[in-house]
Amino acid sequence: MPVLHTPALTSGRRPLTALLTAALLLGAAVGAVTTAATATAAHADEPGWTAEPAAGGAGPARPYFYLSGPAGTVLEDRLALTNSSDRERTVTLRGADAYNTADGALAVRPAEPPAAEGPSGTARGAGSWISFGTATTVRIPPRTRAVVPFTVTLPPASPPGDHPAAVIAAEGGREAGVRVHLRVAGPTLAALTVEDVSVRGEGARAVVAYTLVNRGNVALVPELELSAEGLFGEVPGRTARALPVELLPGQRVSLTEPWPGAPVLDAVDLTLTVTAPGAAPATAGTSAWFVPWGIAARTGAGLLGLGGVALAALLLVRKRRTRGGGPADEEPVPGGKRAPEHELTGASR
Repeated sequence: MPVLHTPALTSGRRPLTALLTAALLLGAAVGAVTTAATATAAHADEPGWTAEPAAGGAGPARPYFYLSGPAGTVLEDRLALTNSSDRERTVTLRGADAYNTADGALAVRPAEPPAAEGPSGTARGAGSWISFGTATTVRIPPRTRAVVPFTVTLPPASPPGDHPAAVIAAEGGREAGVRVHLRVAGPTLAALTVEDVSVRGEGARAVVAYTLVNRGNVALVPELELSAEGLFGEVPGRTARALPVELLPGQRVSLTEPWPGAPVLDAVDLTLTVTAPGAAPATAGTSAWFVPWGIAARTGAGLLGLGGVALAALLLVRKRRTRGGGPADEEPVPGGKRAPEHELTGASR
């Protein structure tokens, strides 16, 4: 599969160098020396090359590759590399597995030796199914576009469903990736679960933490709805909204959802409902107590202080009575005389 080189001008796009030159001329015309220096620095920082799916005829540009077929077949497509700089570029190409990071972002596996095949003959990742043949290293002359064909070989035992991958182009420590949406024909299953629901913070600063798991074999774009019920009735939750996550098959991600309607003082039963096209709704819940601990601490400190003052006053009164030796209004008997004592025997006299 030969690499096709064409002048970059034939793409119908103005070269980046021409735009920068026009900017420099405009800056010189108005005497803006600093503007020219800034444009020169921007030109030096530009990567100078791009990677994207090759356009199919007169159709619109494709943001990614989409390939599908039954297991055991070989699929083909083409990658376009455009060198808009004034020097030759040497770009290396490879396939890579795509996955979700812990927070839901999409990422690709680093370059590794070819994955070993399992007992069934199926490679461990779809990135190893991508091959550029002898064109793994491509030299691109200045202001030239190279169109590089590649193949995707679906192993005979590859399971049906989505197999996320990417095409990676690298040069001088910089990498550019193009998504490959790859599907093996056969039955598909859309299924997900929501787990590990918890609440952090209170009031407008409260957030709900949870984990989403894609248990099917197709990529999902989930929606989340939050509802809550407190001791005093329904608590404002969150209406259904699409999450900024594409959950790949078999992946698990940990996310948080702001909950500005969380109460300050209440006991709440919280329910999360997650839906995705073709999948049954998944629900999970938790219970949470909301107590304004700052106010409670200050109130408790005030009550403790008031109790301390009352105790000190009580002790002071008891101390004064002890020192007085008896009631202050009792008068001594003059002349040492005592009042006669009467014996009470219960008999009448």
